[in-house]
Amino acid sequence: MIRLLVFLIFLAAAAAGFAWIADRPGELTLTWMGQRYETSLAIAALVVLCIAIAFTLAWTILSFILRLPSIVAITTRARRANKGYAALMRGMIAAGAGDTRLAQRSAEAAQKYLGEDPLTLLLRAQAAQLAGDRSTSERIYARMVEMPETRVLGLRGLYVEAQRRGDDSSAHHYAEQAHRIAPLAWAGQALLDHFALHRDWTRALATVEANLAQRTIDKQTARRQRAVLQTAIARDLPEREAAEALRLAREAHDLAPDLVPAATLAARLLARRDDLRKASRLIEKTWKLAPHPDLARVYLDLRAGDSTHDRLNRARSLVDLVPDHIESKFCLARAAIDARELTQARETLAPLLSGDTRPSARLCLLMAELEEAQGSAHGLVREWLARASRAPRDRAWIADGCVSDQWEPISPVTGKLDAFSWQQPAEQLSADIEPIPAATLDEPALLEITPQEPAPVATPVPAPAAEAPAKAAPTEPARTEPAMEDALTKLAAIRRAAQVETPRRHDIFPLPSAPDDPGPDAPER
Repeated sequence: MIRLLVFLIFLAAAAAGFAWIADRPGELTLTWMGQRYETSLAIAALVVLCIAIAFTLAWTILSFILRLPSIVAITTRARRANKGYAALMRGMIAAGAGDTRLAQRSAEAAQKYLGEDPLTLLLRAQAAQLAGDRSTSERIYARMVEMPETRVLGLRGLYVEAQRRGDDSSAHHYAEQAHRIAPLAWAGQALLDHFALHRDWTRALATVEANLAQRTIDKQTARRQRAVLQTAIARDLPEREAAEALRLAREAHDLAPDLVPAATLAARLLARRDDLRKASRLIEKTWKLAPHPDLARVYLDLRAGDSTHDRLNRARSLVDLVPDHIESKFCLARAAIDARELTQARETLAPLLSGDTRPSARLCLLMAELEEAQGSAHGLVREWLARASRAPRDRAWIADGCVSDQWEPISPVTGKLDAFSWQQPAEQLSADIEPIPAATLDEPALLEITPQEPAPVATPVPAPAAEAPAKAAPTEPARTEPAMEDALTKLAAIRRAAQVETPRRHDIFPLPSAPDDPGPDAPER
């Protein structure tokens, strides 16, 4: 629109100029080389305009002829660049789709048309990785490190290759170089993982601070990582540095109040200094956020000389903070059994046995201890122990599929920081042994299981000797029939379940009563 307006204005100005010349006629006389030329002003202007146009056309043609080689070169380069970038596009798509052969062909074509372009080098390295040619990919990444615009990308590729071949020192070297060049999230995390894997908690903590300063991690992540690392440092300090350990543990608890290991460590150290009030408040704060059996154990053991009823009262005060949580019920039942308040223990555990949920192993063991303390029938105690051997597992510290009784700062499998979480292990079902009915757990019932008689096996009878007494001929071993094998398998499973060792009272943590409990007045079976 603007161009059209400018053209119309120029056309109007030209028309006005020609009209002005036409309204003012005149003559123009030119004498050149003895010749005299006379013409009107309008014709003279027209002649001058035609000469200018001709001169412009001639100059344009001449300049085109002079620039023709460079135009051809530019056109050829543009055509090659288009072919190269088309090959790059095909190669990147093929590499993403996992088409190794097409990616390699496209990388060769891109290198032919574009040379050592950064994208060409990247495509060649990816194609080599897809083909499993680690040496070629490392050589290309090393070439990229020498180029300023691809140095960080090359370091990233060398780091990945070093990790794949298990060279931790080289991977750390490349990550450290990249971290010095630019604030990269992957480099900072790599340094942190390296220091954590080698349990260099101090340098790992310094790396967290550097990552936070470079804004490669957010504040919440930094607070959690600092809390875990400070807990690890405090836990490893010797006994003579208990004051420093307490300071680090309390700082870790302030950074992450739901971190159970930090809270338990700080509470134990405070209890050693007889600062029981602060220790209790610290445990109670964490209990509200993340109830855990370690917290309950430390809370009840703060005073070494407390009686079992004092421990029960402390358990009641702790349970009142989160009354509906399962750990609260376990804590109260555990303290009630120790104090011989068996009725309260049974009432506390009864809601956990109602409904369709299977009781956990911890619950079954606690119920077995409760029945034993109440003087119930031995068969009922053995029943709970047998159910515990088949019950779902309770929550534990789990990291990368590894189950641990104690919390650790890093995963024992990958070395990742803060990998352990309190969760329930995956339950694996087995079809080898059928579930054992409760009735078969009684001792008389065991005696009723008799295997079927094996089929008779014919044995050869030797001819009688004349003088010496006949010796018994060797017989073939009796072959066990499938029915007998099934009976023996079930019998062995029942005996293993009945011979489960009763755990010590202080090794168990809270459990409730069976739905078919006959009560303390039931006769001995």
